[in-house]
Amino acid sequence: MWTPVIMLLLGGFTIAAALSKYNIAKMMATFVLSKAGTKPRTVLITSMFVAMFASMWISNVAAPVLCFSIIQPILRNLPSDSDMSKALLLGIALSSNMGGAASPIASPQNLIALQNMSPQPGWGVWFFVALPVCIISILLIWVLLLVTFKPGRNTTIVPIRPMKDKFTGIQWFISIVTIATIALWCASHQFESVFGDMGVIAIIPIILFFGTGILTKEDFNNFLWTIIILAAGGLALGKAVNSSGLLHTIAGSITEWVDGMSLYGVLVVFAALILVVATFISHTVAALIVLPLVQQVGQGMSEPHPNLLVMGSVLMCSAAMGLPTSGFPNMTAIMMEDSQTGQRYLQVKHFITRGVPSSLIAYVVVITLGYGLMLAVGF
Repeated sequence: MWTPVIMLLLGGFTIAAALSKYNIAKMMATFVLSKAGTKPRTVLITSMFVAMFASMWISNVAAPVLCFSIIQPILRNLPSDSDMSKALLLGIALSSNMGGAASPIASPQNLIALQNMSPQPGWGVWFFVALPVCIISILLIWVLLLVTFKPGRNTTIVPIRPMKDKFTGIQWFISIVTIATIALWCASHQFESVFGDMGVIAIIPIILFFGTGILTKEDFNNFLWTIIILAAGGLALGKAVNSSGLLHTIAGSITEWVDGMSLYGVLVVFAALILVVATFISHTVAALIVLPLVQQVGQGMSEPHPNLLVMGSVLMCSAAMGLPTSGFPNMTAIMMEDSQTGQRYLQVKHFITRGVPSSLIAYVVVITLGYGLMLAVGF
């Protein structure tokens, strides 16, 4: 149950805890949003990209919470049934989901994908494939929200003020350690002889932040241990399914079924399958169930491309966002209430009418642009 992947998850949680605790994430996000001005469409796209970027580094569980707290002044000054507030909340939730695919530590399913890929791609390769897919998907979702909500109509927006605080020494230290760790993760293949694995690099922020007292025992106890145990349990389950031969048997029958289909055909089928599964159950659990299977089927094809199929499937895992229960960002968004009236901003229908098309948009981007990029990096 203990692998370098779990260590990477702990390193990611440590960085996220430091960025949140010392308000670095909030200062960066408010600074960017303060530049967005008061045009509804600009505010919407800026908020969406801030949510995506935050999801990459402080997990897509904490990112929407952070973004929702920053846009509170905008929400408070809009009428309770305003389309702009619906578009903003939904835009942030959908972008946080997409941001969950953008970096290897953004969400647990990415770490499960790394576990099922050999050779494991470095961070640079991951960014090369995932970032264009996420950015194009978010731009298309933004257009969808503009067309369906028309948030610009009779909407006046209060500009967000940047925080006036100066960066302290501790904040500089945290920022430098974070950037250095991410840079090492990106170049982990070049430093293999020094560090051995990405999991070892993850120990750097843990020692520097906990060892200096920047983070305390309480912060350690507040980590999402349920997610870590879930990932560890999933790895143990994967080992069991593999060593017992069950995975081999199931994958064998699926390989026969997809026999004669092109690599592209298999990607289209698996991406659709995981999109449906991950919409109804948690993204992480969907990845735990489907990714080992995808890897085995990819291995068994006449021209094996297991990494391409796993990467394509895990991108779709994050893009499953058709229901309020699909992923943490959606659950957080549907809980948001108007402070004056106590009514919820979003209903289930908003997710079905905007979230399902958004998932399909992302699906098309993954099987077109994503497929091309994955072939380009040699998956």
